[in-house]
Amino acid sequence: MLQIDHITVAADSLRAGVAHAEAVLGVTIPFGGAHPLMGTHNHLLRLGDTLFLEIIAPDPAAGALSRRRWVALDDAKQRAELALSPRLATWVVATTDIEASLRQVPHAAGPAITVTRGDLAWLISVPPDGAMPFDGAFPRLLQWPAGPHPASRMPDLGCSLVALEIGHPEADVIGSVTPAFSDRGAPAILHGEGAVAARDDQDAAGLARAGLTAGGGRG
Repeated sequence: MLQIDHITVAADSLRAGVAHAEAVLGVTIPFGGAHPLMGTHNHLLRLGDTLFLEIIAPDPAAGALSRRRWVALDDAKQRAELALSPRLATWVVATTDIEASLRQVPHAAGPAITVTRGDLAWLISVPPDGAMPFDGAFPRLLQWPAGPHPASRMPDLGCSLVALEIGHPEADVIGSVTPAFSDRGAPAILHGEGAVAARDDQDAAGLARAGLTAGGGRG
């Protein structure tokens, strides 16, 4: 079974992404770390015991990379959009067996690779070109190592995910993943233009559409 693990806001720079999210939520979002393989770094905000918000951007301190960055951060169109504003780029679902899930979930894009941040290592589905299925509207798959979920070790700043809505012209195709979700629920997949993305500054990099609130309980 799958469950929503985290949602990812992508930015041209980490400073810009964090400032944008903090202005909306009114909290200081802690630094997470760097991903040497991907040449990225992030800040992380706990949304529950097994759920968090990630803000990610290219790491200017990264050396030469052996592959293209994830979250389409090396894609020219994505970079141009992020230069204008951070955006809610994609969402990630957790599984206990990523290889089985890649075989069973329609349209899931692999392979599963090992990524690290500090002393934490996990498996996540990332195509060689770093692209995101359906421009980010379809989730990436992730498998954490055994033990407590990383979100449980993040400070609780009183933020929660109330709802997640994803609009895309191929909503029926994207919705094929929802039967694999656990009882915790799946996001609403709606017919609409584009993928999970910001519409304007008031949309807070997609945070408002994702139902993020500060100071409330989990919905």
